[in-house]
Amino acid sequence: MRAPRFWWYPSPSLQANLLRPVGLVYGSVAASRMKRRGEQVELPVICIGNFTAGGAGKTPTAIAVAALLDAAGESPAFLSRGYGGRLAGPVRVQPQHGAADIGDEPVLLSRTARTIVSRSRPVGARLAYEIGATVVIMDDGLQNPSLIKDCAIAVVDGTTGIGNGLPLPAGPLRASMEAQWPLVDAVLVIGDGEPGRRIAVEADEHGKRIFTAALEPAPEAAEALKGRRVMAFAGIGRPEKFFDTLHACGAIVDVTHAFPDHHPFKTEEMAALRQEAKTLGLLPVTTEKDLVRIADAAESWPELMALPVRLRIDNETGLRNLLMRRINERRLRVI
Repeated sequence: MRAPRFWWYPSPSLQANLLRPVGLVYGSVAASRMKRRGEQVELPVICIGNFTAGGAGKTPTAIAVAALLDAAGESPAFLSRGYGGRLAGPVRVQPQHGAADIGDEPVLLSRTARTIVSRSRPVGARLAYEIGATVVIMDDGLQNPSLIKDCAIAVVDGTTGIGNGLPLPAGPLRASMEAQWPLVDAVLVIGDGEPGRRIAVEADEHGKRIFTAALEPAPEAAEALKGRRVMAFAGIGRPEKFFDTLHACGAIVDVTHAFPDHHPFKTEEMAALRQEAKTLGLLPVTTEKDLVRIADAAESWPELMALPVRLRIDNETGLRNLLMRRINERRLRVI
């Protein structure tokens, strides 16, 4: 599904208002579900989620959090539902697993730390315990009540914030903000923008910790793109964010193709993209997440380049201290 433009307007449009009654029902059902009592598992659980549908930067944040915890002496394991994959799990991700098996995000996560895919979060968390992890990092699942979270971080895109502030399908929210604020301990705003600043103010009013960060392209890749004419394509939550990053690298973006999030590229689509880039003499560029889903096609397309991005957190020490305090508090409760 591609997010409609009216979701991201600062106030509800005519389309949003027409859908508002449906959104109220959806939000009410979601809020009721989120109140269910979750299961306490053997390990501390850190949840990286967001208030809205679509990409806000959860996966880069989960990877950055894993690095912080690893540096603090922990042994983290990622826990993912495996959206788009055929395996229900629980399964520990292995090198032979591809996006068709487990989804694109777990493939990326597994390059950093042990990763488990499980539609049942409690069952997956128990497998993390069995393989020797000391802490679970949930990639997504803020609104999923099946596990008790010891620390929940909501990731917010600073450019779009929470859009028009309405629940699906009238807006991008997975539930009303009134229902979601009690779920989170901290907000991480990625990138600059007035919508993100407004959420930071609201988070402060609710007594939540606020952190800021930026997604930065890998320096070597950015240098290689400088001055190059490119054809960019992406099937992520907000493809425009990827295109803007290419512009910031100094690339000359002649052609863009935006696809829905987690788009399963067909053979004919890949052939058309390849032919277009060749005909126009453009360097084809996509995201790391998209490259995972088109791995087979990419093997025979040597010109195709992926642009890696990494999260730079402004106050790493503060975030690490928050995480470790919650982890240690959980361990003391168990003792």
